[in-house]
Amino acid sequence: MSVSEKPLIQAFLREPVDHVPIWLMRQAGRYLPEYRALRARAGGFLDFCYTPELAAEATLQPIRRFGLDGAIVFSDILVIPHAMGQTVEFREGEGPVLAPVRTVDDVARLDMWSMREKLKPVYETLDRVKRDLPGKTALIGFAGAPWTLAAYMIEGGSSRDFRHAKGWALRAPEEFDRLMVLLETAVTQHLLSQIEAGAEAVQIFDSWAGVIPGALFERLCVRPLRNIAARLKADHPHVPVIAFPRGAGMGYARIAAVAAFDGLSIDFTVPAAWARDNLQKLVTVQGNLDPVALVEGGAAMEGEARRILETLGNGPMVFNLGHGVIPETPPENVGALVELVHGWRG
Repeated sequence: MSVSEKPLIQAFLREPVDHVPIWLMRQAGRYLPEYRALRARAGGFLDFCYTPELAAEATLQPIRRFGLDGAIVFSDILVIPHAMGQTVEFREGEGPVLAPVRTVDDVARLDMWSMREKLKPVYETLDRVKRDLPGKTALIGFAGAPWTLAAYMIEGGSSRDFRHAKGWALRAPEEFDRLMVLLETAVTQHLLSQIEAGAEAVQIFDSWAGVIPGALFERLCVRPLRNIAARLKADHPHVPVIAFPRGAGMGYARIAAVAAFDGLSIDFTVPAAWARDNLQKLVTVQGNLDPVALVEGGAAMEGEARRILETLGNGPMVFNLGHGVIPETPPENVGALVELVHGWRG
């Protein structure tokens, strides 16, 4: 099957499809017993990401089990700062911990030029997965957006208020923009390399777009995403590019207006009717079931999924969650959701 015949790609290119395609963020994860067994063999989390044999197997596990329309490569957004020389650790029960970047000298020590060599295992994983994917399943690459990467890099991990990152952006915008420009280049290169390795679509996760002050949204979110998408489209015009500025609220409409984006993933706080009326005429909408509904399953999940399908499913749409799969999710609920979405007809 050619790329142009895959339902996920057809949906992002706004072409007719015979069913609403579906994939799920964090579809490879701890809710699957086979993933937990694989994770136990991997050592540290970054070792897992950088071992192509294991990362490819993690990518393929949910495809074999559920018949999803998209396989997203098993990796992490923080491989970029790690490959640039920043210390990155994943601690059990704590999440990512980074050595903070908070001065221009810290930025100057970041080495983008060695990044591609260090990230070769990610590209090898894509190559391995591509060879083993079912014909109808599209391969998705991804990266974190510059703002989200900068936020983690400056705070040294997650944060309740991202005081250091936002403070630097407000206090010394020219200094801060040195980091943003560097990350814009790095993200673009990483995504281009993934496409060259076999990715048939790519998603940019701006996971902390929702904490950006309104006056800075254009500068910190829209502008870098626009620049990255334009470069990707210049080199690979037929590869769909998807944005996920989580928590962006009304800012979603500003991202939808960026011509280079084919898809826009929305979080579960966005009303489906608003997305239909304000986004879907410009871009394929991806989303946006609350992951808690997937944990609950049964009639609660089915009702929420049907509501989303009935609102968005007659336009260009890819079904997904409004965030990632929760570890407590029963695998059988995922199977039931995939069956429901594939069987739905508007």
